[in-house]
Amino acid sequence: MVEMKFLGMDFTCAFESLSDGKFPEKDCVLPLISKLLGYCIVAASTTVKVPQILKILRHQSVRGLSMVAFELEVVGYTIALAYCLHKGLPFSAFGELAFLLIQAIILVAIIYYYSHPVGTATWIRALLYCAIAPTILAGQIDPILFEALYASQHAIFFFARVPQIWENFTNKSTGELSFLTSFMNFGGSIVRVFTSLQEKAPTSVVMGSVIGIVMNGTILSQIILYRKPHGKKEKKKD
Repeated sequence: MVEMKFLGMDFTCAFESLSDGKFPEKDCVLPLISKLLGYCIVAASTTVKVPQILKILRHQSVRGLSMVAFELEVVGYTIALAYCLHKGLPFSAFGELAFLLIQAIILVAIIYYYSHPVGTATWIRALLYCAIAPTILAGQIDPILFEALYASQHAIFFFARVPQIWENFTNKSTGELSFLTSFMNFGGSIVRVFTSLQEKAPTSVVMGSVIGIVMNGTILSQIILYRKPHGKKEKKKD
């Protein structure tokens, strides 16, 4: 039978089994599902932060958003993307990182714009990132340092969420945080654990997704918990 491959997905064994009237074996189906889910995550990632960006632009406010949290997120995505490129992982296993990084940078720029005044320390951090990021993405650093950076990116993503979680808790409000963006982040982390295991990605990559489930799940639960019912607001006005 002619091999049927598309975007790194091998449909041959599945079609052979189905043509014989049999359901494909687990070893045939799981890698195929993993690839399909991987590309679904990549496709969804192209718009995952758009709801958050639109919400800020619509309200012209960054109330309740932690600037440091979003800055650390950019740093984390940069390191994670560079590492996956360096390791030569298939695009379906990490492709969303490229789109998430672009959107995260746009989001930080918008937060800077609506945060007045922006301090000198903030501009210094931004300039340092612009100077160092291209070198990291190009993989032009010592391999040992690269591994250390990737190991640290889990801590970076963890601490990128902590300031936002704490701010939500102290304010008993999630401000301008987007429910849809947070939900997509949470769902994407769950699916990415499965695809990473199927693609035999390094344990550190899997752990990163597990941390994402915990932290994104916490923020999502806060959005649900602190959401104010519209009915109560209307009663107060009356």
